[in-house]
Amino acid sequence: MNILEFSQNSYLTSFFLFCFALILYVFTVAGRRKNQEAHLKKWGTISFAVTVLGFVAQLAYFITRWIGSGHIPLSNMYEFMSFLAIMIIAAYIVMHFIYRSAALGLFAVPLAILMMGYASVFPSEVQPLIPQLKSIWLILHVSMVGASEAFFAVGFVAGIMYLVHTMRWDDTTKRKSQIALEFSLFTVIIILGYVVTVFGYRAAGYEVELQRTVEVVETIDNNTQISNKPDTISYTLPPIFAATNSKVVGDEKFLGMQLPLMEVPAAMDSHKTARKMNTVTWSLMSGLLLYGLIRLIIRKPIAKALQPLLRGMNPDDLDEISYRATAIAFPVFTLGGLIFAMIWAQEAWGRFWAWDPKEVWALITWLFYSAYLHLRLSRGYHGEKSAWLVVIGFIIVMFTLVGVNLLIVGLHSYAGV
Repeated sequence: MNILEFSQNSYLTSFFLFCFALILYVFTVAGRRKNQEAHLKKWGTISFAVTVLGFVAQLAYFITRWIGSGHIPLSNMYEFMSFLAIMIIAAYIVMHFIYRSAALGLFAVPLAILMMGYASVFPSEVQPLIPQLKSIWLILHVSMVGASEAFFAVGFVAGIMYLVHTMRWDDTTKRKSQIALEFSLFTVIIILGYVVTVFGYRAAGYEVELQRTVEVVETIDNNTQISNKPDTISYTLPPIFAATNSKVVGDEKFLGMQLPLMEVPAAMDSHKTARKMNTVTWSLMSGLLLYGLIRLIIRKPIAKALQPLLRGMNPDDLDEISYRATAIAFPVFTLGGLIFAMIWAQEAWGRFWAWDPKEVWALITWLFYSAYLHLRLSRGYHGEKSAWLVVIGFIIVMFTLVGVNLLIVGLHSYAGV
């Protein structure tokens, strides 16, 4: 077994340990509901211990992949999302030691599991660094962004827990808040649904290639030559969208039928654009289907079904955890996500700022959390208002991280899907 195989095995080990820890956290919370303090302390300790073991396995993955690849594993979406999962667990461990809240793990650990699953959607092979990434700023900028987003995630988890805990489902005046809370959980279900769908087709061995002919202009010995060459792209989900004049290579069928292809508009005519549109469409379809199945089984809003799990928790503690996690994240994001990013941009591209979509949304994220901290400190935004702000803030973070890569083309597209 070489070091990269050991790294991947460590990654899988951490994934299964976190799944086991999640089950243990359920027992912990069940003990809280029954007011069995001894039961709560015992299972809480065991759950946290298993989580720490999973974190150690994550660190083993990260360090051995760094050694095996020769560079820090932060250069693509697989590596960054894996690192984000590591930092979410690290942030949870820090907050656990401060507040001793085992119930926080019931929400933080599955979020890390989800990030690990989403990371596995992307190619996991070690890839050589492109020229722009061969810099010390890769370590400083990307690692600090990941660390800050992890604490934003813990703030989000605590905010969701606060809203779930305090939501009054019998109050008709809270209807808009109830819908907004359910939608917030639905955004998480979308990612989960997409991950499940991808792994389902991957387990079935599904893969299809789309091919089109493109004109290639070449200059050889000062002579310009135009030739037609095939342009091929592989899909691991049934293609719904395709670049203009693309055709399926071979006899591809979906559920026994030839799947019709919808051509992207001529202005966006490219395989990459079509595949991004395919990803967005499958994410929405998978998320809606999974959400519908969950609602069919539990026969109530997901937030309402989760509420009994949080009985006995102090809402003020959740509010404090949410604020403290965000307060830790903000200066780290300011330094890594903006200042170091601009220095790296100057070094790599010759300018500090170019209004690239990723840069713009990073600035929007910073401005939003600046407003949150200002409102929290100067206007007394606590409780429900504060919780809603951190939930909205993390949705902005996830759009900056994932949505911009899927929907907008920019200088950071090398990190996208």
